Amino acid sequence: MIIGIFGLAPLSIALIYSFLEPGTYGGVEWVFSTDAYVQFLFERDIFDDTLSFNSAYLQIFGRSFGLAIFTMFGTLMLGFPVAYFIAARPPEQRNAWLFAITLPFWTNLLIRTYSMLLIVRDEGFINLALMKLGVISTPMQMLYTDGAVLAGLVYSYLPFMILPIYASLEKFDFSLLEAGHDLYASRMQVFRQIVIPISRPGIVAGCALVLIPALGAYITPELLGGGKKLMIGNLIAMQFGSGRNWPFGSAAALILMGVVLIALLLSLRAGAEKENRHG
Repeated sequence: MIIGIFGLAPLSIALIYSFLEPGTYGGVEWVFSTDAYVQFLFERDIFDDTLSFNSAYLQIFGRSFGLAIFTMFGTLMLGFPVAYFIAARPPEQRNAWLFAITLPFWTNLLIRTYSMLLIVRDEGFINLALMKLGVISTPMQMLYTDGAVLAGLVYSYLPFMILPIYASLEKFDFSLLEAGHDLYASRMQVFRQIVIPISRPGIVAGCALVLIPALGAYITPELLGGGKKLMIGNLIAMQFGSGRNWPFGSAAALILMGVVLIALLLSLRAGAEKENRHG
């Protein structure tokens, strides 16, 4: 019942709206139409009603997937060493480190994103520090770029990567590392053949927890991208707001969900096949 009310019902409404016509002042007209899906790839000429290919929305989806994938790898590169460090601490110290990791979640995402804006703007901490050190003479343009959006996404979703990996490494027996070295294995061999396999469930979970919300991020690209670097979340919000095209907003959301679902199913299938080969 709960899943039906809070999960399936909103999806059903979005699915129905995606096959209707947009209302003049928002909302929908209850007339069946597939224009919302056609609009995703094609543009209709206002004079002769012919269709021509339009890649604008594909570019937004491509940028969103690119930033989300870089966010996933960025959080993995930063989060894995942190998770390993916490797992290697004595048990009585781990809670303090976990508290420090989760502390930013006590603050609203909007406030945390604004703090990042103050850091990367022209008069922000980074530019002022570099100018004081004499590295640069004029401020670097960091705000309203893909780099600023990426930094904001990594900062926002880093705990989602750290916590699952830590959960996999929490009960790790570190004497296995000593055993590997005693058997003349190099540090890289120990890392690849002992640490990675044990932490793989946490890595997979962390990648999914970062990738999916990063794809639909709205506040971070809106503030740090300045509305110039649209992502899928901004596109969907725009259709339900100033665009007044609820069917296309619903269709874009469903397309995103479908692509993510297919990607997850393919990754799960590849993981299952790999386990069968090794099992």
